[in-house]
Amino acid sequence: MSALDNLPVVVIGAGPVGLAAAAHLHERDLPFLVLEAGHAAGAAVRQWGHVRVFSPWRYNIDPAARGILDEAGWIAPDPEALPTGAELVDDYLQPLAQSPQLKPHLRYGARVEAISRLGLDRLRSAGRDTTPFLIRLADGDELLARAVIDASGTWRTPNVLGASGLPARGEADVAAYLEHALPDVLGVDRDRFAGRHTLVVGAGHSAANTLLALADLAAQQPGTQVSWAIRTDSPTRTYGGGSADALPARGALGSRLREHVDAGRIRLLTGFSVHALTPADGRVAVVVRHADGGEETVLADRVVAATGFRPDHSIAAELRLDLDPIMGATRALAPLIDPNEHSCGTVPPHGVDQLTHPEPGYYAVGAKSYGRAPTFLMATGYEQARSVVAALAGDWAAARDVQLDLPETGVCNSNPVDSATDGGCCGPAPSAEPTGRGLATGISGGLLATPLTLVAVPTDAQAGGCCAS
Repeated sequence: MSALDNLPVVVIGAGPVGLAAAAHLHERDLPFLVLEAGHAAGAAVRQWGHVRVFSPWRYNIDPAARGILDEAGWIAPDPEALPTGAELVDDYLQPLAQSPQLKPHLRYGARVEAISRLGLDRLRSAGRDTTPFLIRLADGDELLARAVIDASGTWRTPNVLGASGLPARGEADVAAYLEHALPDVLGVDRDRFAGRHTLVVGAGHSAANTLLALADLAAQQPGTQVSWAIRTDSPTRTYGGGSADALPARGALGSRLREHVDAGRIRLLTGFSVHALTPADGRVAVVVRHADGGEETVLADRVVAATGFRPDHSIAAELRLDLDPIMGATRALAPLIDPNEHSCGTVPPHGVDQLTHPEPGYYAVGAKSYGRAPTFLMATGYEQARSVVAALAGDWAAARDVQLDLPETGVCNSNPVDSATDGGCCGPAPSAEPTGRGLATGISGGLLATPLTLVAVPTDAQAGGCCAS
């Protein structure tokens, strides 16, 4: 037995995928410790707790986690219901974190600052694979680990507003006017938007969620104005497949958004590239640069940056990572998920072999594993965690037996007519949830909330794709 075998596997993050990894580690009888920067399990999910997801409960519960909960007599939610983020935390993540199998192994308020090897920097090779990981926390504490499963996600590292991948000029100076993705427009954040002009930047489902909530607010509160800015010349991709979408909530989302735009309740700005932002008498002036070189200025009270997320690999700067230079995912995984080449419907199941770095024993799983690709699904993260833990247990047959059952979700390319006949990646459509509006679970950039009437899906409709952009 190696000295490493007496050390725990450290899991970073107590969100859905991190706790799934913990459940599989328990199932494999491997020592483990979960480090969560927040003060409770699912802290990041709680921040979009008002959002209802597209995929039903049956796709959102990890099998090993389910086993732990069932032992405690857990009353499972309706497998076909669409949960909100708050319900995911209250009805699933919190009971799981409080279980006697996991609770002693969770540490809260533990933000990881850096990961290295004990006594070795990235340059040193001798004995590297038998040297423990050194994990330094923000409070100065240091821990040793046999392996590291990084499930910290991307919620805290959103993309910038600048169209070149760099912050727009003055972006930091107008932070007081900027909103993170998915503000609770109709709830606790209502006063910041009521009676004001909000500019939403982004073409994903988090943008659509916010736009629909703002349109509802405008109907209730006079003086509320809504503008929507996208870089492309058409919003077709955001509208999705409508009634051809295999998840009715997602199809209804696009249909309703289109109605608001067509009716003029949401002002659509296309070919919109944010160049600069400056304070302007209690408002923010957004300078836009168009493809033809022309510029214009849009005045707004609030700007919602619904521009997606990117991984932060800085904590692993002293580890040997093999990252794709474009995606920021592992080099082996990147070609499978590159949205320039693939829809989520063509992403195959993948596990430890696609997640392995030159640094033995370090794995990023969950949304962070996808780098900048916006098509991550929670169920994908569960299978990643299962595969990685099986490998750490030495069960390579199980680790490489990667299987995934995902819900069909709607279009994955920019032409919904073509997508309506594409092969899907995910199985039968769930029944409509009468109060649901949302996105297939798993990514921060595509979640929706608040009630709307869902569009019926024809029984012979098929849609390609999985879920995210």
